Amino acid sequence: PPLLIPSSGEKSLAVSSRRLNQSFLTAPQVPEGGAELMPEDTGSFAAGLTELLRDAVLHLRPDLKEASKVSLGVIAAVMMVSLLQSFSGSVKTAANLAGATAIAAGLLLSANSLIRLGSQTVTEISEYGKLLLPVMTAAMAAQGGAASSTALYAGTAVFDSVLSSLISRLLSPMVYLFLALSAANGAIGENILGKLRDLVKSVVSWSLKTILTVFTTYMTVTGVVSGTTDAAALKATKVTISSVVPVVGGILSDASEAVLVSAGLMKNAAGIYGILAVLAVFLSPFLKIGVHYLILKLTAAVCGIFGEKGLTELIGDFSTAMGLLLAMTGSECLLLLISTVCFLKGVG
Repeated sequence: PPLLIPSSGEKSLAVSSRRLNQSFLTAPQVPEGGAELMPEDTGSFAAGLTELLRDAVLHLRPDLKEASKVSLGVIAAVMMVSLLQSFSGSVKTAANLAGATAIAAGLLLSANSLIRLGSQTVTEISEYGKLLLPVMTAAMAAQGGAASSTALYAGTAVFDSVLSSLISRLLSPMVYLFLALSAANGAIGENILGKLRDLVKSVVSWSLKTILTVFTTYMTVTGVVSGTTDAAALKATKVTISSVVPVVGGILSDASEAVLVSAGLMKNAAGIYGILAVLAVFLSPFLKIGVHYLILKLTAAVCGIFGEKGLTELIGDFSTAMGLLLAMTGSECLLLLISTVCFLKGVG
C-alpha cells in the first residue's frame, strides 16, 4: 500500500494534541504542609505509598514522647486526688475541683494545638483538591468522558466546599465547646453540663455522617462508586477504615470498593501524584492526632482502675475530642481520594 505521509498541518495538530493531553495530566505541586513527606518515587503508587508511610511513622517520635509525658502527668494528678479522697467534706470537694482543673489545663494545651492542626489540614487538603480536580476532569473529558467528568467534578466540588467550610467555621469551634463543657462537668459534676456535652458531640457526629452519607449516595447514583473486587480484600479494607476513622468510619468504608477496584487502574501520572500529595498532607497530622487519641484512651483506662469517676470521664472526653478531629480530617481526605480514584476509573 502507498505510504501515507502526514502533512505539516496534521503533524502540528498531533503535536498540539499531545501537549494538550500532557498539560491535562500535570498535577499541581504538593502543598507546603506535605512537601517534607512527599516521596521521591511518584511513578509507582505502591512504592510511593510505602515510602510515605515509613517517613510519616518516623516523624511520630516527638509526638509520642510529648503525649506520654502528658499522660504521666494526668495519671499523677488522678493518683493525688485519689489519695485525698480519704478525707471528707470540703477537702474532698476541693480535691476534685483542683484535680479536674489541673487535668483540663494540662490536656487543653495539647488539644488546642491539635485542633488547629486538624483545621489547617482540612483547609490544605480542600485547597489542593481545588487544583487537582480540574486536572483530573480535563483528563477524563479528553478521553471521551465529558458528561461523567462534569457530574463528578460538580458533585465533588460542592461536597468538598460544604464539608471544609462546615469543619473550619462550625465543627472545630464546637470541639472547644465540647471540651469546655467536659471540664466544667468534671469539676462541678452537674448533670445538665454532661447532657449539653453529649448534645455537642451528637451535633458534630451527625453533621459529618449526614454529609458523607449524601456524598456516597450521590456517587452511587451517578455510577462512579461501583465495581467488583476480591471479597476478602474488600471486607478487610472496610473493617480497617471503619476501625481507624472514628465516628464516620462505617460510612466511608462503604465507598472503599471504588478504591480497591481502581487500584489496578492507577496508570495516570497526575492521579498517582495527586493521591500521594493528598496523603502527604494528611498522614502526618492524622497520625499525630491518632497518637494522642490512643494514649488518652489508655490513660483513661488506667485511671479508671483507681481514679474518681468524674476525672476518668474527663480524660475520656478529651480522647473523644481527638476522635472527632480524626473524623473531620479523615472525612475531608477520603472525600477527595474517593473522587480522584473515581476519575482514575475513567482516565485509566
